[in-house]
Amino acid sequence: MVLQRYKLQIASHFVAQTGWTAEELANLMEVPPDRTLGDLALPCFKLAKTMRLAPPVIAQALAQDLQTCTIVHHAEATGGYLNVRLTRETVTTDTLVHLRSDDTVFQDARGAGQTVAIDLSSPNIAKPFSMGHLRSTVIGTALANLFETSGYKTVRINHLGDWGTQFGKIIVAYRTYGDEATVSANPITELNRLYVQFHEEANERPELDDAARAAFKRLEDGNEEDLTLWRYMIDVSMKEFEKTYRLLGTKFDYNLGESFYNDKMDAVVDELREKGLLEESDGAEVVQLGETMPPCLIRRSDGATLYPTRDLAAALYRARHFHADHLLYVVGGEQRLHFQQVFAVLRKMGYTFADACEHIAFGLMRMGGKKMSTRKGQIVRLQEVLDEAITRARAIIEEKNPHLQNADAVARAVGVGAVIFNDLKTYRLHDIDFTMDTALAFDGETGPYVQYAHARTCSILRKAGVLQAGPSVEGWVTSLPNTHAEDAVDDATWYLTLTLQGIEAIRVRAIEERDPSLVAKHALDIAQAFNRFYHDCPILTSDGELKAMRLALTDAVRVALLHAMTWLGIEAPSEI
Repeated sequence: MVLQRYKLQIASHFVAQTGWTAEELANLMEVPPDRTLGDLALPCFKLAKTMRLAPPVIAQALAQDLQTCTIVHHAEATGGYLNVRLTRETVTTDTLVHLRSDDTVFQDARGAGQTVAIDLSSPNIAKPFSMGHLRSTVIGTALANLFETSGYKTVRINHLGDWGTQFGKIIVAYRTYGDEATVSANPITELNRLYVQFHEEANERPELDDAARAAFKRLEDGNEEDLTLWRYMIDVSMKEFEKTYRLLGTKFDYNLGESFYNDKMDAVVDELREKGLLEESDGAEVVQLGETMPPCLIRRSDGATLYPTRDLAAALYRARHFHADHLLYVVGGEQRLHFQQVFAVLRKMGYTFADACEHIAFGLMRMGGKKMSTRKGQIVRLQEVLDEAITRARAIIEEKNPHLQNADAVARAVGVGAVIFNDLKTYRLHDIDFTMDTALAFDGETGPYVQYAHARTCSILRKAGVLQAGPSVEGWVTSLPNTHAEDAVDDATWYLTLTLQGIEAIRVRAIEERDPSLVAKHALDIAQAFNRFYHDCPILTSDGELKAMRLALTDAVRVALLHAMTWLGIEAPSEI
């Protein structure tokens, strides 16, 4: 990473005087919160303990050691800090060379030979694909994309909700209130209406819940009539889901619903029993997990299995069949206890891979401040939101650029990208209150703002005649300048250079912290820095080496934004 390399280069000048290693000193160095103080700072307080000198004295002495360092323009002691200003022209050239020639900026091999199984999206069969499932879908997709940049093999699994008591409820509702012709005309809407009606009726008639449990037990026992209805629900649901997935650009390696593990759960129960982990509790079978959490329910008193049973079978299958080194579950934060219990049971069973299981939790998606609920019929269909976003984006584009070619494709990219980016810019554990006007704005912290900045770089490079092949994440389309004028790197140029430097570190951090919002926020930082640079620094009307340097920076922004948006699962139009 460029900045770390500078830290090490500077720190190497202090080794003899301090007795610390260059790595130790580099790790102490930081970027000052007030950039007017310098580009890097070394707090000398910890050095005082080993050097037995006052921090201001140490800072003053170390400043003298940097007089021969070519990347340092100026160094001065301020209290107990050594503040360093880097040589702008040297660092700018070095940054452009690094971004172009170092393959580890945008990809590396840290995860080579390792497999990551990612459980994402997981909508429920016979229910609308709601905005509530957007978060799992886009966070999981972004994480998979990021892991692949570090050489990991990813297995993207859609763990469909196609089993459980809710199907007993829908079957009872269908047989009690349903009409075959009405359901056939609009399957998902009508099946969901029946599900809502069931819950409304069950509040007054508790016996309906007993009927639903009995119906699900018949399903588990292989009742063909009920299985036929269940298969129909899966078929119509998957056709509906695929429309939305195509629009989002979401792909899966496997669509494996909960039912896939039906013939694998008895083996899990038997193993738990053989290892002496199963206990009876009020007729049910549980695994005790000590005082830190409640027991994990494995089988109900009527013999029916539950979510933990299926997730245990799924984890074992993924570890054995996919040879997964990491098992990630991108599921809402309300399921935290469930996954803690499942992982704890795996540990008690003696499986060391349990330590590689991670619940990638996220906050709620709200619309207008309200939480969505399928049972209460309070849902917002994701497809409808995406369609509206595309329609609005098309209207905005028509107003801004009425002669744009491929306007429909661009509107789709902008509309869908706005919805995805609005989610991913937020730290995943935080709740989101979605509003269309905010997401689609071309100003502010939005996807369209980043996409427009990328399109602007393409426009500049086209006008300069150096973007003949069109935008691509592969290679570069401009040549580097060989020299810089002494005053070429003004404040706007310097700020853009420093911001571009961070993309490699951000990519690695996003993987390590399982946090795509780091990439989204950095893309915003790059777009904002570029727009300031574009405003302050004439590009096409400048001359010679200055023009070459500014075009090279513009090209670096283009490639960096294109990579960032690709990682996030967002399209990057070259014209808007």
